[in-house]
Amino acid sequence: MGARGAGLYVGRRAATLGAALLLALLAALLALAALYGRCRQEEAPPPPSPAATGTPAPPPAPTAGPVRRLPRHLLPLHYELELWPRVRPGQAGPFSFRGQVNITVLCRQDTDAVVLHSAGLRSRGAAVRGPLPGLGAAVEVAGLRQEEEDEVAVLELRGRLRAGSRYVLQLGFQGLLEEDLVGLFLTRYTDQGRSSMLIASQMEPTYARRVYPCFDEPAMKATFNIRIVHDPSYVALSNMPAIDVSEMKDENGSLWTVTTFNTSLKMSTYLTAFVVCDFDYVTRTERGNKIRIWARKEAIGNGYLDYALSIIGPIFSFLEDVLNISYPLPKTDLVAVPEFGAGGMENWGLVTFQESSLMYVPSDKFTSRKAMIALIVSHELGHQWFGNLVTMNWWNDLWLNEGLASYFEYLGATFVDPKLSLDKIFYDHVVQPVLREDSEIVRSLSESEDKIKGSFSLTSLFDSITYNKGASITWMLSGFLTEKLFIRALTSYLKEFSFSNANQDDLWTHIQMVIDAQDKVQLPASVKQIMDSWTCQNGFPVLTLNITTGTIRQEQFLNKNNRRSTDANNNTWIIPISWMRNGSSQPLMWLDKSSKVFPEMQVLESEYDWILLNVNLSGYYRVNYDQLNLKRLAYLLENDPKAIPAVSRFQLIDDVFVLAKFGYVQIETALELTKYLAREDELFIWNMVLLNLVPKNLESTLKNYEVYPLLKKYLLKRMLPIYHYYAGFIHKNIDALEDDYFAQAYLEKLFATACWLGLQDCLDLSSELYAKWMDNPDYKIPFLIRGTVCCYGVALGSAKEWNFAWEMYTHTDSTEDDKDILLSAMSCAKESWLLYRYLQYGLSDTLFSSNCTSTVILNVVAKDIGHRMAWEFVTENWPLLSERYGQELLHDVLKVMGRFVNTDLQIQEVWRVATGKCSKGRRGAWEESRTSWESYFIAKRVGMKGSSLKMSMRTWMGLQEMNFNSTYEVCAMGGNCEDAHVQDNFQ
Repeated sequence: MGARGAGLYVGRRAATLGAALLLALLAALLALAALYGRCRQEEAPPPPSPAATGTPAPPPAPTAGPVRRLPRHLLPLHYELELWPRVRPGQAGPFSFRGQVNITVLCRQDTDAVVLHSAGLRSRGAAVRGPLPGLGAAVEVAGLRQEEEDEVAVLELRGRLRAGSRYVLQLGFQGLLEEDLVGLFLTRYTDQGRSSMLIASQMEPTYARRVYPCFDEPAMKATFNIRIVHDPSYVALSNMPAIDVSEMKDENGSLWTVTTFNTSLKMSTYLTAFVVCDFDYVTRTERGNKIRIWARKEAIGNGYLDYALSIIGPIFSFLEDVLNISYPLPKTDLVAVPEFGAGGMENWGLVTFQESSLMYVPSDKFTSRKAMIALIVSHELGHQWFGNLVTMNWWNDLWLNEGLASYFEYLGATFVDPKLSLDKIFYDHVVQPVLREDSEIVRSLSESEDKIKGSFSLTSLFDSITYNKGASITWMLSGFLTEKLFIRALTSYLKEFSFSNANQDDLWTHIQMVIDAQDKVQLPASVKQIMDSWTCQNGFPVLTLNITTGTIRQEQFLNKNNRRSTDANNNTWIIPISWMRNGSSQPLMWLDKSSKVFPEMQVLESEYDWILLNVNLSGYYRVNYDQLNLKRLAYLLENDPKAIPAVSRFQLIDDVFVLAKFGYVQIETALELTKYLAREDELFIWNMVLLNLVPKNLESTLKNYEVYPLLKKYLLKRMLPIYHYYAGFIHKNIDALEDDYFAQAYLEKLFATACWLGLQDCLDLSSELYAKWMDNPDYKIPFLIRGTVCCYGVALGSAKEWNFAWEMYTHTDSTEDDKDILLSAMSCAKESWLLYRYLQYGLSDTLFSSNCTSTVILNVVAKDIGHRMAWEFVTENWPLLSERYGQELLHDVLKVMGRFVNTDLQIQEVWRVATGKCSKGRRGAWEESRTSWESYFIAKRVGMKGSSLKMSMRTWMGLQEMNFNSTYEVCAMGGNCEDAHVQDNFQ
């Protein structure tokens, strides 16, 4: 289980004028964020991106509890657990559950108290029996104390438990069964037109203690006998196969079913799982493993789970064969839960998923949805070895679970779908996103236990560092070891620690053992020294190569525009350097100090002699080149781009844009490397370029400035070949793209940018396809560009086109995806009265669900002609909107409005409205940010002339939103947008 939905990381100060503007506005927006909380907007999702969905998000609130460690006086050996959710079909609630747990423990040190985890449970009695084997004797319980803050229960005893003896803790309990998606929870859904209820569990990281008193730490493994009492119309599932189904009557004589399950393997409490449902299932058997997928009967009947069922067995077999360790359970149940707080949870033998993570509509011809399912399933099945069979000792090494499972998720997915390019999809979805975040997150991959106790909530560890950085350094490790040696070491590690726990040093030890047993792969230091430099330090390095001297220098990648982040540090990494010279791969080199000369990398004076480092992103770092090598690489790209592998082209361009953003190189350097783009045919590279040059949230802003024609001229000239290539498929044979994953993921961005830049063919195509839909509502707009077609169909039309979009939105047969697209498209109208009517519709409880109203407002406020209207609408209707959404809506609107603030009057108005809407008790926070607003205002008025203008124009391509704003505002406020620095790079 885990998270890719990491938060928004902002906050830097730049040295240049443009970045000074950035800081001022950014500081004000941060004040808004602190004041009003997180954004509520429910935007329509982009085309399925496994980067976002392949690894699940952490459970929602409540946040995982404190990290107080239990004393080691008692070691749990076995649980006898009975759960009884008191739920009957059709009941309205509230609901509760009760239970009894008998825990056999080994006393390792004399003690007169029992301390174990319990949270939110009410005791129904406690006793201590033993020492075993006899149960006649008892140790009297003097009292039971619940320490709510630490989520522990303390049984104070009148006698002492003796070291070396075994005892049984007998605890009755009861708790509330709520719809909070953690612990044991209830969720409601509709199946075949009938309302139903389902009970499921989510225990990771520390929610088992909310379900039953237990020793809720990953290293305190035990076996479990589980029994569930439930309504006879439901089926009960748990980690192991059911071995008995019987009946019992309650105190009122009502009949209940009792399902008893076989004894589990030794496992951690966070892996225990329970489901009580009225679901149907599909099944198959793979190598003796009985696989069942449970889901709503309607979904099973429609075949929505057939694809998932077809790949689960092969992925299991793939992992067994690669790791040379058999799956140890006789069955695997997978449950598609209609409402679930994570994409998936790897409970041993009972894997739970968000319903959408498993379902594929058979009529869908395109593979992007299949790829997403394959990635999520592979991740959770990878956990059956990494996490379930071998579990980290403590949460500080969570990456041993999540990083390794994330690595194998891509191997498993590309095994069952060979059309997916492993290196492209891994770099695009894993490495590139985390490199962008890792320089701003102040924590290492493996943290000390003390730091976690004092600084982090456990759920905060389920982030992109744990998942993506963990997978990335695993990718690097496999690369320099060779896959063969790496897998051999993993097998040794898994066998050594099966049904037990390990830390990262245990993994390094087993890799070292494999290295020492051969002589082909030689390392410059011990495995521990090499890998600790990557897992125990924050961030990552940037390498700078001087090809004249052959010198490579390393430093921590930091924001050079922010003086606070450039304080001297001595962080160094032991870095594997894959490289090529003039298209020929060279032997692996190692940089094990801050700077080193590599004579092999000194180049000749010939412009054809060039060096490329970190080929196909085999290492977790960025690369900066001297101007001579960059010039040669730019020349190579313009004349023979395929001489550089596709992933390396992606990396080269992404690196240079980020290096420009963080102050390592001038923006002209990045532009030089984009001149070749007319010859670039890889859509995943184009998507990265467009995200850098035209960030989605700035499209409406940029169009208002005089730099827009320059951008239009520059980009369209280079976009036309790839645009026309894919437009041909749209016109003639869209089905030919059904196996093109990146087309399905990124074609929308390409077409949206082409239309935004005013490419007439794109605009005409959008109008044509939208008109066809209007003429025949059964016509299906190609889903790869549906969002663009609907937006520009409305934008280029009149009331007729807008009204049709509204009619389709309100159509009962419209899917949620259709509604999301149309909700956005209706804000694309160019006639003000249509947008105003749309905003008015947003206030209606009968026309929109309440969660859509804020989305309507935020869609309109983001448009170039709608931002002022939406702003006035919000201020005029604030009493009603505040009652519905509170301060969060104002925060979201202000965040978008910040893109359009240009004048004294506008700044003052934003200030007046913001402080006026803020509660009196919080105005101090606004006063603290006044200087930020004033500095922003002064910078906008004063700093627009002379050399500062040229400085801003040179940084106009900076990646940060406010950096874009501050530069484009130069043009808006009378600056010379024809500056030579821009012209030189826009040819």
